[in-house]
Amino acid sequence: MPSLFVIRGNDQGTRFELVDPVVRLGRDASALAQLHDSEVSRHHAELRRDEQGNYVISDLNSSNGTYVNGRRIRQHTLRSGEQVQVGGTLLLYTGALDPSADRLADIVRIADAPAEQEASRIVRSVTQKEGSALLDFSADKPENAWLARARGNLQVMYRTALAVSHTLDIDQLLQRIMELIFEWVEADRGCIMLLDPRTKQFTPRVRRARARPGAEETITISRTILDYVVERGEGVLTSDAKQDQRWEPGASIVQAGVREAICVPMQGRYDMVGVIYIDTSTPPEEVLLKGLKNKFTGDHLKLMVAIGHQAALAVEDTRYYSAMVQAERLAAIGQTVAVLSHHIKNILQGIRGGSYLIEMGLNEHDESIVRKGWTIVEKNQNKISALVLDMLTFSKEREPDLAPGRINRTVADVVELMQACAVERNVQLSYCPDETLPESVFDAEGIHRAVLNIVTNAIEAAGEGGRAGCVAVRTEYRPAERLARIIIEDDGPGIAPEHREHLFNPFFSTKGVRGTGLGLAVSRKIVHEHGGKIEVSDRRGGGCVFVIELPAAPAASTGGPTTVL
Repeated sequence: MPSLFVIRGNDQGTRFELVDPVVRLGRDASALAQLHDSEVSRHHAELRRDEQGNYVISDLNSSNGTYVNGRRIRQHTLRSGEQVQVGGTLLLYTGALDPSADRLADIVRIADAPAEQEASRIVRSVTQKEGSALLDFSADKPENAWLARARGNLQVMYRTALAVSHTLDIDQLLQRIMELIFEWVEADRGCIMLLDPRTKQFTPRVRRARARPGAEETITISRTILDYVVERGEGVLTSDAKQDQRWEPGASIVQAGVREAICVPMQGRYDMVGVIYIDTSTPPEEVLLKGLKNKFTGDHLKLMVAIGHQAALAVEDTRYYSAMVQAERLAAIGQTVAVLSHHIKNILQGIRGGSYLIEMGLNEHDESIVRKGWTIVEKNQNKISALVLDMLTFSKEREPDLAPGRINRTVADVVELMQACAVERNVQLSYCPDETLPESVFDAEGIHRAVLNIVTNAIEAAGEGGRAGCVAVRTEYRPAERLARIIIEDDGPGIAPEHREHLFNPFFSTKGVRGTGLGLAVSRKIVHEHGGKIEVSDRRGGGCVFVIELPAAPAASTGGPTTVL
């Protein structure tokens, strides 16, 4: 589905799905794509779907204009990947997928013809090592200067491409690029500055200097150079800035002593991201002895421009990825707040109702009403306590608090705790432990929580609709596989096939407003932390079966490394 994704601005991380044939952008509440940006007009721009299914954006005589890929437009047919800027908000347009893509599986196939029927034959193969040898230009191989430079440039670009593809941290990315530049060229100092798209100010992000006698710490770069590079989008090479007639005499390119400098733009797909600057100086005594030889050449400048472009694309991709992650994080937070707030509201309503009965009983000196109200308050207090424990368990990674104990005893505690709830729901809760299950090392509190969540769900399912039901809990020990198994069966309505794959997802619930969708997710997390697994299957005759499997070893055998249960 076509969409607009905000990658910069007050609404960063927001995605607008383009469903309607006409979508308006602006600050007005009636706009389907409402932006909270003071630089955006109330009715700023409009997207209209044409006969081919493409969206055409038109500016609605806005105050600050509408820009696509950095160019002001009145009307423009959007293509997937293009950037739309309105005010201080930058949006990325993603078009609909090509319908023909769904047919690729039908028109591209892999044949399993026998070898004797295969008409084609392999005439040459190349290993990864042989392919990489293309970039190996050692001195042992005689070649002309042009070919040596070409292979050297190819190697630099190859290593730059690898560097930008191996990290999603902008500072690490820029640091690695500067390291590659210093390996390739004899620069004394260098820095990478990123351009703030709002303030148009440069911010240094990476600085590097080669340890040489007399080298200055401070890098001073002329505003004249930066303006030239940004306005024209060109890289510049300067040699002895004082004699360069293009620059004002008063605006020196670098501090005294710098003979050569390169400054190139980091030009992204549609906009300027920043600049890369390197310089070098030649001491007077070296000039007297060896003469003045340029350390930077036109080839260096060309390759620096290419590196700047690669770095800019990587910065753009990283920013886009960060915005996507932020959007997913905000969506997850929103979903969490929506689910939990609704559930907590129901619990608080129960507490309020119980409190009302307690107050009524106290006023009327009727102990039976007080007890009835207290039962309601206590039940909802247990609910919110369980919710908080589930939230704490699910929200952080934790190591199980291992200690010797008996799984049978832990499961028995759960069954004993839930007997009253089962009786209240007209459910028969039974427990059959395997007495051969030995004492083991495990987190008793964690396993108690995992089993409790599943047993609670089983009782609710078995007693659904007020009918009489049954829940059977048992344990098994498989010494040959060194496995402890906890099986919980219920005769409820079972789980629909379409819900099976989402059953352990956080906030997925088949109970409607009665469930948070955290219980089974927490149980699976605890079991996985113990190195085990949890599975669900249909029960013959109706209902379902949950099986928890944990790697088990007798506690007495754990004198060496601790066996995690």
